Amino acid sequence: MVATGKAMDRNDHAMRRVEAMQRRTDTRGWVVQRRTRTRHLIELGGLVQKAGLVELTDDDRATLYGAMLELAGLARDENAGDIVALWKRRGKRAFDMEAGADKEPSDNG
Repeated sequence: MVATGKAMDRNDHAMRRVEAMQRRTDTRGWVVQRRTRTRHLIELGGLVQKAGLVELTDDDRATLYGAMLELAGLARDENAGDIVALWKRRGKRAFDMEAGADKEPSDNG
């Protein structure tokens, strides 16, 4: 009985692995769009984390949302072009600095 139980557990695990693989490789249009949107949202969340906003707000979603609403309001203002251009320059500069830091050899030996 124990051997049968273990074999059933292995079979269940193998089935779950196959089903997970099928979900990852599903090419139906709505699945691909959903996967793409999910990845995009995860990347945006990573930017919030990378900017240090999570720590600055003690992970308070209302504060983060309020700050983002404020940014959206600034981007809709009459000087929006200048503000957005400034944000873009700062973001590109930060990305470039990080990319440069990743390429530098470590001094650990």
